[in-house]
Amino acid sequence: MSESAAAREPLGRRMNRVWRIFGTGLSFACFGIGAVLMGFTVWPVLRLTTTNPRRGIARVQRAVSGSMRVFLWLMKSVGVISYEVHGVEKLRERGQFVVANHPTLIDVVFLVSLMPEVDCIVKQALWRNVFLRWPVFWAGYISNASGEGLVAACAAALNQGRSLMVFPEGTRTRPGQPLTLQRGTAQIALAAPADLRPVTITCNPITLFKGNPWYRVPPRKAHFVISVGDSIPIDAFLAAGEPLPLAARHLTQALTRWFEAACAQQHGILRRETLSKS
Repeated sequence: MSESAAAREPLGRRMNRVWRIFGTGLSFACFGIGAVLMGFTVWPVLRLTTTNPRRGIARVQRAVSGSMRVFLWLMKSVGVISYEVHGVEKLRERGQFVVANHPTLIDVVFLVSLMPEVDCIVKQALWRNVFLRWPVFWAGYISNASGEGLVAACAAALNQGRSLMVFPEGTRTRPGQPLTLQRGTAQIALAAPADLRPVTITCNPITLFKGNPWYRVPPRKAHFVISVGDSIPIDAFLAAGEPLPLAARHLTQALTRWFEAACAQQHGILRRETLSKS
C-alpha cells in the first residue's frame, strides 16, 4: 500500500492492519522458537526412545501435527487468519497419496495439522535452516535432493502403507500466474501405483504468496478454505499401455485440469460470499 493510500485508510482499519502485522510476526517467532526448542528436547526423545525406527518417526510426526494445530490456533486467535475445512474425514485413511495446490507459505501447516502421520517431500534448503531442519530431520521427511531416487523413495513409502503429501507445483503459485504442475507427482503415482487424493487450498485475500514478505499483510484478515476432493484413480492411465513418460504427461495434464476447475469453483464461491458481506 502506498503512503497516500495508507493516509486515506480509516484509523480503525489502519490499526487492525498494524495489529495483524504484529500478530503475524509473533506467530512466526513462536513457530521458530518452538521448532528449535522441541527439536532439541521433545522430538529426539520421541524418536530415540524406541528401537523401532518407523514407530519413532510416527511419534514425531504426530507431535509435529499437534504443534501445527497449535500454530494455526495462535494465528486464528490473534486475528491474523480464519479458516474452514471441508471433507477432512477423507484424510483419515492411511496410505494415501495427498496432492495439493500451493498458494501460500502455510499450506503445509494446514495439511500436516489435518494428518497426524504423513511423509512430506521437503526442499534440501530446509535442512540448512536453523528453525526447520530439526522437524524435517526427526520426522523422517524425504529430501528432494535425492534426484532420480526421489520417485523410488516416495513410491516405497506408499507401498509400506504410509501416507505421502506432495505439492505438484513444486513451489508456491504467484497470483495471476497459470497453474504449472511438475511431472514428478504423476511419476510417483504410476510407480507406486497409488490413486491421488486432491486437496484444494484457497486464500482470500491472498497472503504469504511467493515473493510477498510476511509483514505485507492484506487489507483484511485472510480466510483459508481447505477442501478435500474425491480420490482420482490412475487405473486408466496404467491400462492404456503407454510408456511411463507419456502416461505421466497425460496424468499431469488431467491433474492440472482438475485443480484449475476446483480452484476456479472455490474462488467463485469466495467472491460471491465477499460481495454478499460488503
